Amino acid sequence: MHKIILAAFLALFLMQAVCPAKDPPQVTDDTISDAVRVKLASDQVVGVLPLQVTVKDGVVTLAGSVEQKSLKSRAESVAKKVKGVKKVVNNIEIKTRTSGK
Repeated sequence: MHKIILAAFLALFLMQAVCPAKDPPQVTDDTISDAVRVKLASDQVVGVLPLQVTVKDGVVTLAGSVEQKSLKSRAESVAKKVKGVKKVVNNIEIKTRTSGK
């Protein structure tokens, strides 16, 4: 009987040592915003664009202007890949370059 109790305590101790119950780190709007900004800035295609990023309850809103639809789509795609992003609202405007004639 003592061996069973000892084995049970030993098993419980080993489970706590091997499988510590840790809460996952909290993903806040600020951490999402920072991560999206870093991802956008490090992207070779959209990294040079002056885009604004706001986050509310995990919903990322992108704003600014670009010259091509592909750049708007690329920025949205980059933002969607960030952990914690629930949705991306893409308010980036497409403005074509006008010649100064």
